[in-house]
Amino acid sequence: MYKTQMEAARKGIITKEMEAVAAKEYRTAEEIRDLVAKGQVAICANRLHKCIEPNGVGSMLRTKINVNLGVSRDCKDYDIEMEKVMTAVNMGAEAIMDLSSHGNTQPFRQKLVAECPAMIGTVPVYDSVIHYQRDLATLTAKDFIDVVRLHAEDGVDFVTLHCGITRKTIEQIKQHKRKMNIVSRGGSLVFAWMCMTGNENPFYEYYDEILDICREYDMTISLGDACRPGCLADASDVCQIEELVRLGELTKRAWEKDVQVMIEGPGHMPLDQIEANMKIQQTICMGAPFYVLGPLVTDIAPGYDHITSAIGGAVAAASGAAFLCYVTPAEHLALPNVDDVKQGIIASKIAAHAADIAKKIPHARDIDDKMADARRNFDWDTQWECSIDTETAKAIRDDRKPEIEESCSMCGKFCAVRSMNKALEGEYIDIL
Repeated sequence: MYKTQMEAARKGIITKEMEAVAAKEYRTAEEIRDLVAKGQVAICANRLHKCIEPNGVGSMLRTKINVNLGVSRDCKDYDIEMEKVMTAVNMGAEAIMDLSSHGNTQPFRQKLVAECPAMIGTVPVYDSVIHYQRDLATLTAKDFIDVVRLHAEDGVDFVTLHCGITRKTIEQIKQHKRKMNIVSRGGSLVFAWMCMTGNENPFYEYYDEILDICREYDMTISLGDACRPGCLADASDVCQIEELVRLGELTKRAWEKDVQVMIEGPGHMPLDQIEANMKIQQTICMGAPFYVLGPLVTDIAPGYDHITSAIGGAVAAASGAAFLCYVTPAEHLALPNVDDVKQGIIASKIAAHAADIAKKIPHARDIDDKMADARRNFDWDTQWECSIDTETAKAIRDDRKPEIEESCSMCGKFCAVRSMNKALEGEYIDIL
């Protein structure tokens, strides 16, 4: 009857996935159906991912969070990666992206699809070299496309494909003398392959064949931004914007085949450029969901880039981004450990929630109002219940127990809330 969520929506059909998303977003199923039909909401749910708990990605919905994981040559333990996956899911991450670049990647990918209820994303170009165990230059366009098909058959919900760079990009990079050139790992591999073989980008040249694969499995394309800025100096330059224009054209072609699309965005970017970039993307890509890494608003905070990205992410999401890729304290330094993953998720959740309040997403502020009531009433149990990170909040208070149980150890009897409660009740206020 229908192949994809977009095709169903355009035929007026409300799927069980649309109903699930509507319930989470306090919207009607008809509203979600209409947004999916327009391409403004993507429900990334491969037909073969049976345990998925569907989520919608769109600027008018709650801001979603993606967590990057995966093994590398230096960190090879799949059990540790699965521990990170479950930590991320339990903390509320809506998507897990497997960026594994070492070993036998397929069993881990299949395990994710079999056990993880979050959306699963991958970058097939990484896996191509690993899958074939051959040097990059020896791979053919068909090899790359076959790996895209393999990931679809494994049940992956969305794939990042760097379709927007072409041989023209090679000349642009050489002429414009970027400080950081291309920092996208997938983008750099495609760029290198084009340079070594003299061929056109296979993900661009055979885009229609890729769309047919995505349509068959209802796998969403996340159009990767190979030319995303890797430092503040490269933000909003010709390479970035020219690629975005091409991504807009590729979005139209995908929608013509009822294939869902997300657009990936910056990257490193000065704070004052973020809002304009979000608006440009919405115009060029006709409201397709925008998926951003950060943006990181300064280049000088290694060890704290979860904070620099949360600052940028809050501004980006409030200005129209739909999906935040988390950044951990280990960004630019190492593969994140379990604690890094937790800190990255917390920072991203704060950014996403702050943006949802600014966008007036239905019921986004309810929990903040509940927290305010609990603080006024010294209801600590409810405060823990409302906290993004209950464990850390309780640990800090338990470590520094106050003399006056109802207050904190900073204020004691000087507590403004205590004084106001007593004053408004006409009670005597003892300070000393």
